[in-house]
Amino acid sequence: MNLGKMITERRKMMGVTQQVLAEKLNVSFQAVSKWENGTSYPDVTLLPELAAVLNLSIDSLLGYPSQSQTDYDNRYNQAGYYWGLAPNSICYEIMRLKPPTKQYRVLDIGCGEGKDAVFLARNGYSVTAFDISEQGLIKARALADHCDVKIDFFKADARDFRLETEYDIIFSSGVFHYIPDKLRSDIVGNLKQHTTQNGINAINVFVRKPFISLAPDMEESEISAGDWKSGELFMYYHDWLFHKNEETIFNCNSSGVPHKHCMDVLIAEKV
Repeated sequence: MNLGKMITERRKMMGVTQQVLAEKLNVSFQAVSKWENGTSYPDVTLLPELAAVLNLSIDSLLGYPSQSQTDYDNRYNQAGYYWGLAPNSICYEIMRLKPPTKQYRVLDIGCGEGKDAVFLARNGYSVTAFDISEQGLIKARALADHCDVKIDFFKADARDFRLETEYDIIFSSGVFHYIPDKLRSDIVGNLKQHTTQNGINAINVFVRKPFISLAPDMEESEISAGDWKSGELFMYYHDWLFHKNEETIFNCNSSGVPHKHCMDVLIAEKV
């Protein structure tokens, strides 16, 4: 994606006009229009401020791939769906707690190839979803088209992205272990702030146990983020109503080599 398209997509996703973006950057709306049309580019001294306003890193704004992007693009660039098509069991618990008697707004953080986002959309939810992998999003959009559902997919890094609008349900599976410890409080605080009253957050995260070896396909970005401790996720939501807070150990074969994971699973309601 070129710079102009990135600015356009992020601005629209945040629900702001060219005029509002221009005012935040102290430039004319004509300048923003030219950036988005590709007829001119922002001054290099504006890039840090522009990236901050759009909730992106400068690398992400300029379209430089991170290592995790490359890793997941490689995983998803194959026939079939890497994680399969069966929805995560948390999706059924979301439906039990918030049955789609109306079009609840759902955000799927790190949607991968879209299986959970599509499942929720097929069951009547209004779904927005993002992922760091362009290849994953290509397959997610194809799956949504095949199932004849409308989902607002966009590309973003969960470590950079911050919400500007509210959602009734925020869901994330297999993503939080990439979030560095120094960003966790800020990111969770942003999610909580932009969850509607009586809305829910449904999140899982891998936690470290000394008796479980590191997964053979564990990435450097996971290691550098720092371990999540048992119960750490729950503590960030200590002031919410817990519908589920459990820790489980399960077998996994995602790399083709059998191994184990320990995972904390939380479903909490803002009351």
